[in-house]
Amino acid sequence: FIPRFLHFEELGVLSRKAANVLSGACSLQCGDRVLLLLPRIPEWWLLNVACMRTGTVLIPGTQQLTAKDILYRLQKSKAKGIITDDSVASAVESVEADCQSLKFKLLVSEGHREGWLSFKDLLKNAPSDHQCATTKSQHPMAIYFTSGTTGAPKMTEHSHCSYGIGLTVSGRYWLNLTSSDIYWNTSDTGWAKAAWSIFSAWSQGACVFVHKMPQFSPPAVLESLSRYPITVFCSAPTAYRMLVQHQLPSCTFNSLRHCVSAGEPINPEVMAKWKAWTGLDIHESYGQTETVLVCGNFKGMEIKPGSMGKPSPGYDVKDDPEKTKATVRGDFYVTGDRGLMDDNGYFWFVGRADDVINSAGYRIGPFEVESALIEHPAVAESAVVSSPDPIRGEVVKAFVVLTPNYISHDPEKMMKELQDHVKKATAPYKYPRKMEFVQELPKTISGKIRRTELRQKEWRRY
Repeated sequence: FIPRFLHFEELGVLSRKAANVLSGACSLQCGDRVLLLLPRIPEWWLLNVACMRTGTVLIPGTQQLTAKDILYRLQKSKAKGIITDDSVASAVESVEADCQSLKFKLLVSEGHREGWLSFKDLLKNAPSDHQCATTKSQHPMAIYFTSGTTGAPKMTEHSHCSYGIGLTVSGRYWLNLTSSDIYWNTSDTGWAKAAWSIFSAWSQGACVFVHKMPQFSPPAVLESLSRYPITVFCSAPTAYRMLVQHQLPSCTFNSLRHCVSAGEPINPEVMAKWKAWTGLDIHESYGQTETVLVCGNFKGMEIKPGSMGKPSPGYDVKDDPEKTKATVRGDFYVTGDRGLMDDNGYFWFVGRADDVINSAGYRIGPFEVESALIEHPAVAESAVVSSPDPIRGEVVKAFVVLTPNYISHDPEKMMKELQDHVKKATAPYKYPRKMEFVQELPKTISGKIRRTELRQKEWRRY
């Protein structure tokens, strides 16, 4: 019930009407919290702006959340309302009795559901004039639950200025957006990266391309990049790995001019394959839900494959060599990630502090081993973790997903071939002394590999 094409003026009118729905029928006041679980549809963008207008603290979440996940988020955040569609409504209903703070349920649907307010009806009848709430720069604007790669999801709060300022810099210097661009960000709407499609894009006057796409589909992505005049493309490394495996000679991206990647490190081999196919570099970056973009390969910079680039304007980035439980050390925020800086000021991701492998005195980052493995045509994906060893303390173990053409190969011969390959591709001491072939790797619902799960499973064996 929202038009396929929206001009900024139309977005303004509809977001004011949506704001009246939130402050009227939903009785939300400035500072109240609301959980938003919607797919990639225009209503998600509309409600983001409406929440800013009313001062409502938005809590986005992915539709892949289970009833238990939804309960955890509602109880933890004490949200007063939830906004979702038919696909999630029954899960919400199964847990709402245990959510004392929940006062309303708003359904985004063509139909109606008992016990739910109808967004379609309320939006249609809402007035189009609205007086914005008076909010200050440090007032909370949004809360994101982290993807939980190392534990239970945690709440990360952003203010009305932190995303606005931080993502404006990203939009201008990393995404390289202008008012002539059409920007497609494939991120799930439950993750902080989806906010780039609001602040980074619209601060530069760029058009946002929206594709509902319930699950990431390489053929659908390739077809869309070929069919529509998308100029700037943003996706996760996992997506690029899948796309280069589905490379189709018939696909030509006539409008595409700039590609970026974020969420986890991207392998240099994947970058090389993408550039050979499209002629475009992938501009990698590093950030966290808490910080927005910390490092990036910005426009005009020389791309060093494998490097996360240089610090974003406004950031002073350092590497802390020792694990620490504190997130703030003096004037610095300690990320929990390990990295190196070269003589030219480029940063290189090593791994989460607890992912780094200490084998016989050698410190080995899993990503560099994974990057070496994926250079081999037999490897579709891999995850590298530590494994206990009576002599070395820890050794490198690789969990490997093979490409279709190599699944039937002899496992022992395949392991030896991959071990020899890694010895040649990187320092020999980093090669995986143990290897296990698996059909898939455990991942968060945002697509990040859960090395911690594999590592814990491996250590429990001994």
